[in-house]
Amino acid sequence: MDLGAAINMARNQGYDLVEVSASANPPVCRIVDFGKFKYEQSKRDRESKKHHHANIVKEVQLTPRIDPHDLGIKQEHAIEFLCEDMKVKVALRFRGREMAHTEIGMAVVEKFLKDIAPWGHPDFTPKLVGRSINVMVSPLPRAKRARNPKAVDRPPGPAKVREGDDHGEPPRSAPSSGPAPSARPVAETGSEAPPSEAA
Repeated sequence: MDLGAAINMARNQGYDLVEVSASANPPVCRIVDFGKFKYEQSKRDRESKKHHHANIVKEVQLTPRIDPHDLGIKQEHAIEFLCEDMKVKVALRFRGREMAHTEIGMAVVEKFLKDIAPWGHPDFTPKLVGRSINVMVSPLPRAKRARNPKAVDRPPGPAKVREGDDHGEPPRSAPSSGPAPSARPVAETGSEAPPSEAA
């Protein structure tokens, strides 16, 4: 269709002519409400970004003489990152004479990888590069991945509070004895006559 005719058709219907594919021959256009079109496009972009964390890499640093409790904390952090679809770089650094026993560091890294195996798998075997052992861990697919232990242990929040209440509001306390606040001014001024006298 000719460009002028397409613009006239869009104006007659009260919509806009939007170019969808400029690289096509001839270019492809749609007659749409441009504001709505932009809103739906931004919504789609937000949704796609929400599930694409694989390009984000988080680093977890270890040492050959790491305390078991500290190692557990590092594992929790790595599991949390993997559950959010992020890659994890595990780096164990040697200092000074620790380089004489690299097998100790390798054992720490292998134990770490074994403990986080339900959530991620190493992209390659751990390698000694310079004074550190490095390995990259990628998250398993959502269907094969174990659930996040922190999400499982989290107690149900506000849902329990609303159990006995239809409106989700806390029950109000009963009013104190005496007339309601709105009735007090009438009784004090005496402007209103009793029902018997008014009749």
